[in-house]
Order: sequence, then C-alpha cells, then structure tokens
Amino acid sequence: MSKGKKAAIEVKGTSITVITHGKEDFISLSDMVKSFDGGAALIEQWLRNKNTVEFLGIWEQINNPDFNSPEFEGIKNEAGTNRFYLSAKKWIETTMAKGLIASAGRYGGTYAHRDIAFEFGSWLSPEFKLYLIKEFQRLKDDENSRLSLNWDLHRTLAKVNYRIHTDSIKENIIPPTITKEQARLIYANEADLLNVAIFGKTAAEWRQENPDLKGNIRDYSTIEQLLVLSNLESLNAEFIRMNLPPAERLKKLNEIAITQLKSLLPTPQIKKLPKQK
Repeated sequence: MSKGKKAAIEVKGTSITVITHGKEDFISLSDMVKSFDGGAALIEQWLRNKNTVEFLGIWEQINNPDFNSPEFEGIKNEAGTNRFYLSAKKWIETTMAKGLIASAGRYGGTYAHRDIAFEFGSWLSPEFKLYLIKEFQRLKDDENSRLSLNWDLHRTLAKVNYRIHTDSIKENIIPPTITKEQARLIYANEADLLNVAIFGKTAAEWRQENPDLKGNIRDYSTIEQLLVLSNLESLNAEFIRMNLPPAERLKKLNEIAITQLKSLLPTPQIKKLPKQK
C-alpha cells in the first residue's frame, strides 16, 4: 500500500484505522472485527457470502474501469457452494479489484473503501454500522472544516444499493417491449413501495403535506432512516428476484424497517402497516 494520510476513529470502544489511498478513504476491516467473536475469520466468512460477492462486483463495475468482469462472473457462479472460498488477496489478484486492499507491514491488514466498509459493518451489526458512519462523518467534518471539502453522506449510503435495486427491477419486473415512460413509472412505484415501508407515505403524499419544502421525502430523512432505507433497497432487490408480490414485499419490508429502527432509535417514528384486506 502506498503511503497516505492515516487517521483513527473510535467506534464503541474500538480504534479503527482510516487511510487515504489515492484520493479515497479506506477503513480497516481488520480493526472493525476486533470486538466481535471470530475476529479476522469474520472477514473471510463475509467474503464467502454470495450477496457480498455480488455487491463487491457491482461496486467495482461502477468505480473501476480495469475490473476483470469475466473473472468476476466465474467467482459469482461459484459463490454459495460448500467448496467456495474467497480471501481479500484472491479477490484483488483475480479481478484487479480496487475496493479492497490486503497488505502487510506497519499498517497491514484488510482495508476497504468506505462504501464497502459500511456494508461490512451492516453485516456485523446494524448498530455498529450506524456508529461507524457517525464517527466517520465526524472525522470528515473535522477535515472539511480545515480543508473546505464536502462529503456527501446521502450519496455514499445510497449509491451502490440503489444500483442493486434498480438492476433487480430491470431484470425481473420491466418487460422488454414497454416505453421509457412506462419503465419510469415502474421504477417510481418500487421507490414508493420503499417510501411507504419506512416513512408510511408515498412521495406524492409527502409533497401534498409539505408544499413549501424543496426536494423530496428522502432529503429530509434522518441518518438512521437513510441507513435502514439503504438496507431495504438491497432486501427488496432480493424479494423481487424471489418473485414475491408487491403486497407481500411491502409487509416484509415494513416489519424489517420497524425492527431495525428500534435498534437504532429509542422511539422510532414508524408504525406497522394495517393488514391487507
């Protein structure tokens, strides 16, 4: 790893290293697992997960022009089998990935781009992910006050899972012969399904209630709601691939949103949806 700026954040009593590699921030996964049973083995356990492989592949396709997509397809096809094994070093060497760094030496260990580190944090614990994001935000705020830089938390939370969500809609819901306007309507309906699951209302209903506010309902959501929304996008993508009907998906997503927000907030402002007639 080339030398870069090094900082540390403390998350629930654990010191976690953050290194600037190029122009991007990488967070130590090796430090993140120190307070969890299983330690470093958790990283390889996470990498064996098929959803993890798909997430990493989409991140690389978005951010890495040198990514070896054919090799990725081979890894993705093997993922989920009993014989499947994947380490950070193997992933990097096989696919020319840039989102993970495996290094030895003074700052050795496994590091991940912040997008990927947040996803790993969610796998470890939604509560841990929230504190990780808050402490990382605090670090960036401190840097921004000195360097006049901006870090868009909303975009970071939403970017990759949004792509996973829209790809699932495109592959499983949108017929090949409809117009672009009809396709936009399907995307909007799925976005509103998530809005109802977590906010209890559609985008149009929110605009009617808040005619003087600019933007949309998600622009005024809390960091906790954004975190859960990001998780719901990924889950809804899987439910769509399972061919679950919209009403069933909405019920499941609403129940998950309530459970996750209860873990993050003392009194979450979300209600269970009424039973469908």
